Amino acid sequence: MIEILAPAEIIRARRTGSLVADILQELRTRSVVGTNLLDIDRWAKALILGAGAQSCYVDYAPSFGNGPFGHYICTAVNDAVLHGLPHDYFLADGDLLTLDLAVLLDGIAADSAISFVVGSAEAQPQSLAMIEATERALSAGIAAARPGARLGDISAAIGSVLHEAGHEVNLDYGGHGIGSTMHQDPHVANAGRPHRGYTLRSGLLLALEPWVMLDTAELITDPDGWTLRSKTGCRTAHSEHTIAITADGAEILTRPSRAHPGA
Repeated sequence: MIEILAPAEIIRARRTGSLVADILQELRTRSVVGTNLLDIDRWAKALILGAGAQSCYVDYAPSFGNGPFGHYICTAVNDAVLHGLPHDYFLADGDLLTLDLAVLLDGIAADSAISFVVGSAEAQPQSLAMIEATERALSAGIAAARPGARLGDISAAIGSVLHEAGHEVNLDYGGHGIGSTMHQDPHVANAGRPHRGYTLRSGLLLALEPWVMLDTAELITDPDGWTLRSKTGCRTAHSEHTIAITADGAEILTRPSRAHPGA
C-alpha cells in the first residue's frame, strides 16, 4: 500500500524532518577524532527522547536484519555503508562516517543520512569525491520528483549521476516510501529507466538515498547480522533526504532548521 498524506500531515512531516536534520547536524559536530560510536548512539537517544520523539530503529526487526536493531542511529565507518550497528569503536583521523537516522514525531516519520570525513578531510580526496557524487545524485533525484512524473524518472536521474561518476550501482537497497511508518512502498531504486513505474502524486513522501561503494557493487553482511559492507573492503558513501511531493515539485523535509558549526 502506498500512503498519501493530507495537508495537515505534511505540516507535521516538516516538523519531523527538521528534527531529524537538526539531530544529524548536531551529531556531525560532535563526531570528532576519538569519538566512540556508542557515544554517538547515546547522544542520539538523548536528542530524540528529549524532543518527545520516538526512534524508528530500536525495536525495528525486518527480515533482512538480525532481531531488533537495538540502537538509535546507524553508524557506518569506511567500508560499512548501510545499517551500521553502533559498536565500541573510536573514530580515527580520516575515517569516512555515515550517520543514518529515522524518527517518528506526532505520528509521522522522517529519514535522512549524511556522510563526511572525520578530522583531516583534505587527505581523503577519493572519499570526498564519492560523498559529493551521492549528494549530486540525491539533488538530481529530487529535481526529477514532481506530480505526474514516474518513479523511474527519479531512479534514472540518480543512476545517471552515479554512473557518470564511475560507480557501479547496487539495486538491492534503495529509497522508499515513508509516512506513518518508516519503510513503505514504493521502492525507489538508485538506477532505472525513465517514464516507468508509479506515477507520483501530491502528498506522497519518499526517502531518496543514493549510496555507492568505491570499486564494487557487491555487499557482505557483518557477523552482527545488520551492518552491510563493501565486498572488497573499499570505502562507501550514503546521502539521504525525505521529500514531499507537492503541486510545485519536491519539498525537502529533512533540512536543518538552523545553522550548525562545521556542517
